[in-house]
Amino acid sequence: MIQDCFNKVYKGDYIIFFILAFFSILLVKGSHKMRTEDFDYFLPEELIAQTPLNNRSSSRLLVLHKKTGEIEHKSFKDIVNYLHKGDALVINDSKVIPARIIGEKEDTHAVIELLLLKNIENDDWECLSKPQKRLHVGTIISFGDGSLKAEVTNILNDGITHVRLIYKGILMEILEHLGTMPLPPYIHEKLDNQERYQTVYAKEYGSAAAPTAGLHFTEELLSEIEKKGIEIIHVTLHVGLGTFRPVVVEDVKEHVMHTESYIIDSVSAKKLNEIKASGGKIFAVGTTSTRVLETNRSRYDEYTPEVNDTNIFIYPGYEFKGIDNLITNFHLPKSTLIMLVSALAGKENIMHAYEEAVKNKYRFFSFGDAMLIID
Repeated sequence: MIQDCFNKVYKGDYIIFFILAFFSILLVKGSHKMRTEDFDYFLPEELIAQTPLNNRSSSRLLVLHKKTGEIEHKSFKDIVNYLHKGDALVINDSKVIPARIIGEKEDTHAVIELLLLKNIENDDWECLSKPQKRLHVGTIISFGDGSLKAEVTNILNDGITHVRLIYKGILMEILEHLGTMPLPPYIHEKLDNQERYQTVYAKEYGSAAAPTAGLHFTEELLSEIEKKGIEIIHVTLHVGLGTFRPVVVEDVKEHVMHTESYIIDSVSAKKLNEIKASGGKIFAVGTTSTRVLETNRSRYDEYTPEVNDTNIFIYPGYEFKGIDNLITNFHLPKSTLIMLVSALAGKENIMHAYEEAVKNKYRFFSFGDAMLIID
């Protein structure tokens, strides 16, 4: 009887029916939002690590198998057991600038704090200023004994100010004397040893924040990894404070990602291509190394030497091309970084892993424990 009914329908009605069905599917898909709220989780404040451990590699390691969702609880030193001969460990060798400097206006002696974010060109810098309302174009701020001064050249929104630095000698040496590390806003304890906010392999000044997944490595652990036949490959991405800016839009896809500069040299590109071709796994240390490799491989068919910028925003649905596995820290709720790891391991797996980490009292964020996301 059903067949008889269909036989009475004109061919044109079939066409109209399928057109309407097709557009209905598109509308449903187009109306679906990936909500920022979906990446929230409960975190007791006491689990936010305020100081680094005495031994970098003594932190804990949560191992998440992305295909099965299986979780293991290990020590960070055990990382060597998950790396195999022929694999690559990709590290970001950017060095944090001691970029938080406190001085006073030359005319009124009002206290001004600057956080240097990005070298625009020559001695022109973009920075965060506080309180910005006390500044105007032409204001001169003096730091320390006057060995460093800053002239305001432009006032922008959200505390962003452009300044021209005035000094004699080598800027980084002056900053090492006058400046302090720009610790994230959730860290309230004083850092006794500023080198603990640098990786042991940091060499290229340029970051406003540390690539914190690398803080767990010691020279001894890196040496043990190399002896096992794992290639340690350097890339550079200068971390900006955009890393810590919350996602404020309701729909994840509407978030505007910050831009950071990166470098892959010819030696690193060649080694990466060889390891990929031979079937080795690419282990990225941190979301910063991940962003470099994914941006580079998305632009070219292979790893390619370049100096460039990236504003890549990785969230669930993204297809990874540059990395296989990821060593990372635990990230802030509703942040672009928790979205990145959710894209790699699946949101459900990540949220379950974070619940387990809270239950087992892992230490969170920059000075906290680590996670390995692996096949």
